[in-house]
Amino acid sequence: MSNFVDYVKIHCQSGHGGAGSAHLRREKYIPKGGPDGGDGGRGGHVIMKGNAQEWTLLPLRYTRHIKAQRGENGGKSQLTGADGEDVYLEVPIGTIAKNEEGEIIGEILEDGQEIILMRGGKGGLGNEHFKSATNQTPRYAQPGLPGEEGYIVFELKVLADVGLVGFPNAGKSTLLSSVSAAKPKIANYAFTTLTPNLGIVNYRNYKSFVMADIPGIIEGAAEGKGLGHRFLRHIERNAILLFLIPADSEDHVQELKILEKELKEYNPELLDKDFIISVSKSDLLDEELKNEIRAEFPEDRQPLFFSGVTGEGLIELKDAIWTRLHG
Repeated sequence: MSNFVDYVKIHCQSGHGGAGSAHLRREKYIPKGGPDGGDGGRGGHVIMKGNAQEWTLLPLRYTRHIKAQRGENGGKSQLTGADGEDVYLEVPIGTIAKNEEGEIIGEILEDGQEIILMRGGKGGLGNEHFKSATNQTPRYAQPGLPGEEGYIVFELKVLADVGLVGFPNAGKSTLLSSVSAAKPKIANYAFTTLTPNLGIVNYRNYKSFVMADIPGIIEGAAEGKGLGHRFLRHIERNAILLFLIPADSEDHVQELKILEKELKEYNPELLDKDFIISVSKSDLLDEELKNEIRAEFPEDRQPLFFSGVTGEGLIELKDAIWTRLHG
């Protein structure tokens, strides 16, 4: 799966409306015919459209400017000018568009959904609209109006069934690579994962679910330290959370409390999500050490043990995740 881009900012400009026509009809037997200028067409819109086949905002990242087509001018014989062609920006499901002030314009929630980001200008009126008893042959036509213009910020929050939550080096990337075909970068230093990775986890009887490797949490993340809000945004979009506490942690319960504290300070509703507590790197433990760790946790918050390296406990972990998702 591709890495996700947190946000993309591009300049969008909708089309200018076409001008109305001031054409005057000249007929063979009438010295001065009536007005017959047509209306101008509207300018093209800039439209965001959901595409379930898109997984990343990368195509937009290298786009500096989007400009829709202007409307055509009106013509004689009351012919209305053609509307400007709309520009469609196809984005993944879950994409949010905001204006420069940070106000949400719209959110893509399903495939094929369309949201107009910038409206094209209104087409002008032809002189046929301005005739009156005292002005039978107006030579005036209304010009078209300019379309909307401005910067749009696109933000994508990962859509996944289960999100991995833990400190850097908790073993999130190793787990994802062990249970799916995703190939996240793995190394023994903080913030190996800078943007979320998705993996499709195969389950029993050809079933599957989507797992997201979220960048690691540090204390103060809710205040913007480390990767701060950059990772917390993504956690909001996961159905359940899987907390990873490494076996070699100095204080397993305290580490879990810090993770929960950061989530609560960012958005208290995150703690309302269903969750599973796990201890990673369990290949470092024998049964006696596992029992000691179990004794640290309350009876109703007992952790699951697994090792992404040896595969120990992965089947039980997937069973627990599936039960929480569909139980």
